[in-house]
Amino acid sequence: MDKDTRKSTCSTKDFPGKNNQRQSDNGTDHRTAAGHEPNAQTARKPTDNPAPAKGTKPKDRRGTFLRLIRYTANYKYIMILALFLCLVSNVMALTGPILAGKAIAEAEAGVGQVNFARVLYYAKLMLIFYVASSLITLAINFIMMNVGRKIGQQMRTDVFNKLMKLPVRYFDQNAAGDIISHVSYDIDVTCVCISTDLTQIMTSVVTVVGSLAMMIYISPPLTLTMAVTIPLATIYTKHMSGITRPLFSRRSAAYGAMNGYVEEIFSGQKTVLAYAQENTFLDHYEEYNQEATESFYKANYYGMTMGPTVGSINNLGLALIGILGSLLYMGGAVTLEHISSFVLYSRKFSGPINEISNVVTQIFSALSAAERVFHILDETEEIPDKENAAVLSDVRGDVKIQDVSFGYDPQKTIIHHFSLDADAGKLIAIVGPTGAGKTTIINLLMRFYDVDEGQIFVDQNEIRDVTRQSLRRAYAMVLQDTWLFNGTIYENIAYGKEGATREEVIAVAKAAKIHHYIMQLPNGYDTIIGEDGGNISKGQKQLLTIARAMLYDARMLILDEATSNVDTGTERQIQAAMRELMADKTCFVIAHRLSTIQNADRILVVDQGNIVEQGTHSELIAQKGFYHKLYASQFE
Repeated sequence: MDKDTRKSTCSTKDFPGKNNQRQSDNGTDHRTAAGHEPNAQTARKPTDNPAPAKGTKPKDRRGTFLRLIRYTANYKYIMILALFLCLVSNVMALTGPILAGKAIAEAEAGVGQVNFARVLYYAKLMLIFYVASSLITLAINFIMMNVGRKIGQQMRTDVFNKLMKLPVRYFDQNAAGDIISHVSYDIDVTCVCISTDLTQIMTSVVTVVGSLAMMIYISPPLTLTMAVTIPLATIYTKHMSGITRPLFSRRSAAYGAMNGYVEEIFSGQKTVLAYAQENTFLDHYEEYNQEATESFYKANYYGMTMGPTVGSINNLGLALIGILGSLLYMGGAVTLEHISSFVLYSRKFSGPINEISNVVTQIFSALSAAERVFHILDETEEIPDKENAAVLSDVRGDVKIQDVSFGYDPQKTIIHHFSLDADAGKLIAIVGPTGAGKTTIINLLMRFYDVDEGQIFVDQNEIRDVTRQSLRRAYAMVLQDTWLFNGTIYENIAYGKEGATREEVIAVAKAAKIHHYIMQLPNGYDTIIGEDGGNISKGQKQLLTIARAMLYDARMLILDEATSNVDTGTERQIQAAMRELMADKTCFVIAHRLSTIQNADRILVVDQGNIVEQGTHSELIAQKGFYHKLYASQFE
């Protein structure tokens, strides 16, 4: 996207453009949600959302988990350090009950015989060990939080890079809000699991194993009480996990659907207000909101019951320890020191099990979110260029479409055996009723979609034999549905040409009749415009995109109702400037206002995917056919 300015022979009075919403022209809209214009009668309901099926559990939990683990490979030494610190921290924490038992043993001697110095010694040791354990745990949390942050950054990079490689079809079929939900919410949930839940699992496993070993060492008979509580807790947790997994999947899907709907409606807020359909869309939003609320409630309701229930089972274990411990104590099998240490270890043993049951719900939520992220990463990318694909260079602009057939749906063909010869420097106007296939032709020229049958040539190169990037660089596009980014006016105009000078930008702005408006702004060309140019008018946005196209060095130009948002006087001035600046460029113009394409070298009249007529304006008028009817209908 570089090189210098261009001139043009587009001998036309129109450089229109329709939009970049990728509408199929057979009446079916293939736009993303951001491209929709909301309509009260066609507004999507929650059940219409194409997101992953609600109420289903992750299809491949093991595979998803292993893929998450792979993301930690770059941090394996840090993870090993965290695991080592976890062992040290838990060993220190597990020493506490032993010291507590010894302190109680000193007090067991009886009144007046207690060695308070020894009791205080053990108490000081306990304090040192517990404080040290807490500080090490804090360090572990910091390390894992940093790992989670970096993994989250890497996942967002991977997803964004993947999105850049996906075909246009993917964005046509998926709501923008749902895609954004994957990049933000789902990755955040996944990273929280890595940074906190993984730490909790490591700590809990070490604590459980260490506590069990100490309990067996202290009193094997007392340890048998765990044979009652552990199976109960395990069976209950497994049963509840089967209930909560699909609920968390449903919650993720519901939030994605709601985000997509909100993004869709806000992108067409003016249309909603113009048709006074606020209440209608509020009702539809309430359905999404209700679905998300119910999904959130059910998932968290069952998830939150796991902790208290497992806690009750653990308390049952304490009661059994108390009963059996009393019997053993009276029989002289254990001492008070042993019982006190055993009780503390049983709490350390059951506490992590209780925590694990709580963490399990978060892990299920993270697995559901991660699966949605990996679903994007596993999407089929745009068909790669052929191994020896040529780079299209020194483009003249000869375009030939030969017997092309195409349909967005393989079962429904909308372009039928379409052929066209467009010589370099010629202006080809494409006209026809809505849904005739005009914009679809542009999609095929740019290889946003590949033809089902037939071939398209540029300078005798079949476009599937050249790289997509070089093909698309050969075209400049001006569309009705303008796109601007958050930045200065200068940056937006210079977007297509690397290293464009201020003088070049000003020259094309003058030619596009936008320079005077820019100079009235507080900071001129350095004025920041909002995302998608929200703080300037639609006509001014279109003039900026026209200036951008003028600056872009391409031999071929696509204009899709490109001046539809400017007044007639300005339109005529812009057309004159573009004809001068774009000399010898091959131009494809989609036009609805037929009065603006009378000077086209060839006019193609398209209806239902077929060229029904072609010729110059005067030739088509003389035929008194389909074009004549279209032309006459605009002046009756």
